[in-house]
Amino acid sequence: MSLYDNNHGLPAFHAWPEPGGDQPDVAVVTPMLNEAGGAAAFIAEIAAALSGCNFEIIVVNDGSTDDTGAIVKTLKADIPQLRIVEHSENAGQSRALRSGVFSARAHIIAMLDGDGQNNPADIPQLLAVLEAGNDGNDLAMVAGERRDRQDTAARKWASNLANNIRRALLKDGATDTGCGLKVFYREAFLRLPYFDHMHRYLPALMRREGFAVAFVPVAHRARMHGASKYTNFGRFLVAIRDLMGVLWLLARSRSPKSIREVDD
Repeated sequence: MSLYDNNHGLPAFHAWPEPGGDQPDVAVVTPMLNEAGGAAAFIAEIAAALSGCNFEIIVVNDGSTDDTGAIVKTLKADIPQLRIVEHSENAGQSRALRSGVFSARAHIIAMLDGDGQNNPADIPQLLAVLEAGNDGNDLAMVAGERRDRQDTAARKWASNLANNIRRALLKDGATDTGCGLKVFYREAFLRLPYFDHMHRYLPALMRREGFAVAFVPVAHRARMHGASKYTNFGRFLVAIRDLMGVLWLLARSRSPKSIREVDD
């Protein structure tokens, strides 16, 4: 699907002024919060994975209190595609993702967690699926689904339980919305309603807007640096409230099926 000429007749959506300069093919957006121990190696991995592409990397420093910001800045000399967006205070992963997407010059976004557990080498296969889906359907997002997860047993159990409940209620087809690796069209993302933690519901929100979502198995790695920003119990409490909100959004959605301008 092209968001500029598709069988739904949906007009191109530009809610934010397009930044100037050369337009890359893909922008990799990675939020980071206190990831000083692994930031440099992870960003280098991203650059290596996309070495054959015209790309940009947007690191969103979400109010880190360690040396993450300073370390990332030292990489700009060797990785000219690197751009840095900073929040003066921690605002959460969804807001960081949104800041990065707003700042992107590319029409295709690849998002991945800044903790290094997503493997940047998986980005090209997701991009290939997205681009192959351009012709004749409404594919706007390709989401990774982690295989052989390198998490504790307690975290995997909690995640599986939450995913089963969410999938049964939202019917979005996703078995692992906790995977941070996804690629999508910038214009499609900008149509979505924003709320904190919305990054966990992107497949359901994309489908609410009439877009298709595909799922691809990806690798998962153990965290080598830093600490998780969530606890199982804290995530559970937030998930209940968010799930009720997303169910409300789905229930209140009405689609015109197609939109077209009528000629005189």
